[in-house]
Amino acid sequence: MNPFAVVTSGTRGIGRAVVLLFLKNGFDVITGSRKQLNIDRLEAEAASKKFTGKLYTFLGDLSGEAGVNAFVEHVKKMGRPVDVLVNNTGLFIPGRIHEEASGVLENVLEANLLSAYRMTRGFVKDMMERRSGHIFNMCSIASITAYPNGGAYAIAKHALYGMTKVLRQELMPYRVRVTAVLPGATLTDSWAGTDLPPERFMKSDDVAAAIWAAYSLSDSTVVEELLLRPQLGDI
Repeated sequence: MNPFAVVTSGTRGIGRAVVLLFLKNGFDVITGSRKQLNIDRLEAEAASKKFTGKLYTFLGDLSGEAGVNAFVEHVKKMGRPVDVLVNNTGLFIPGRIHEEASGVLENVLEANLLSAYRMTRGFVKDMMERRSGHIFNMCSIASITAYPNGGAYAIAKHALYGMTKVLRQELMPYRVRVTAVLPGATLTDSWAGTDLPPERFMKSDDVAAAIWAAYSLSDSTVVEELLLRPQLGDI
């Protein structure tokens, strides 16, 4: 049986690149999206490439508690041990703290922090019992760098980075690897409409390749942090 990966919100951008790369390397992968159109596009792309791994999909909102719980239960009913969990769900809303509307922080925390927290809790006990598994949390340069107009997003990514560090310490004795992924500006839908040239950004495929490389190391080694920036620096 193929190894099994869970990648949240994996139909676009970095998540999509991760899903396709793990499928290419013989993993079965499940991912989800709120939009059926995005699922259909990913399924068509995966089918056209004739990967050895099988793609499973889930229609639902993976940022809220109810959606996360439904997804976790769906995966558990599949009866597959989760070898890799990539917590990729996120929401970017630019703004300054003193100007942000009521509810922005709560919504951004739900998507960027609490989704990963709940998803991890859903699968980690089985990893601990098996003494095997690898968890990747999609943090950000914003996790370590304060910048104007970062607001709630930077707060949430700082918190996710902190959670990842705590998780690494907790799971160390159980041989479950934990990696914080901190990408800089990557050319995804978040940058739609920008006037900057494409070469100024990183590529989603490069972030996915770094994640795969970190996973591919022997069980005696863990990459605790993957820090990636555009060659010409942050944007």
